[in-house]
This record gives sequence, C-alpha cells and structure tokens, in this order.
Amino acid sequence: QVQLVESGGGLVPAGGSLRLSCAASGHSFSRYCMYWFRQAPGREREYVAGITWNGGRTYFADSVKGRFGISRDNGRNTAFLQLNSLKPEDTAVYYCAATISDLGFRAEVLDSEYEYWGQGTQVTVSS
Repeated sequence: QVQLVESGGGLVPAGGSLRLSCAASGHSFSRYCMYWFRQAPGREREYVAGITWNGGRTYFADSVKGRFGISRDNGRNTAFLQLNSLKPEDTAVYYCAATISDLGFRAEVLDSEYEYWGQGTQVTVSS
C-alpha cells in the first residue's frame, strides 16, 4: 500500500512559480512511476506530467511543456512538480498518482489505470 500526500500549493500571481511535492509512504516508492494531474472546477481531470521509476523518462502535456518540470528523489520518497511561468488557466487542484506501469502520456485520464492517488493541493494563479 502506498499513501500519497501533496503539498506546496497556494496563491501566486501570473508569471510566478511554485514547487509541488508528493510525499509517499509505504513500500518501494522507487518501483513506481509517478504522475501529476490537475482538475479545474467544472472540467475533466487533465494529465500534466509523468516520470518513470528512475527518472529516465518524463512526459508532459503540451499545455505545460517548457514551463513545468517533473522530478523525483527516491531517497526521500518524494516526487516534485515545478511550476514556472504560471498562467491563470493553470488554476486547479493538482493531484499526484502512482502506478507500477509506465503509462507514458495520456490524452484522456482513466483514474483506474493509476493504483494510488493523493488528495490534491490547490494552485490558484491570479491575473
């Protein structure tokens, strides 16, 4: 069993930056691929980024490429999402998820494909 807890969200002006963390408890964090998603009010959950178990491959949605970064520290059982050049349209609840399989990029998110989910952290970007 893996438990995921996101942190680092907040209110930031447009153009600002945030670093989100996803802390994992349980066993074998380094076995899991980690993913970030977001969901704005009234919208479907959206894939943001993913990273394989050793960080060898990363994936990004087109909407965040060049602005967001994903990384992980297996020694600290934590994954990170660096959000730069934030825009008001980035406002959403951000979730992390874990799965053993390398699912790569997903244009449509099927929650059941991911074994574990966090509770989310709110990111609000003011214009």
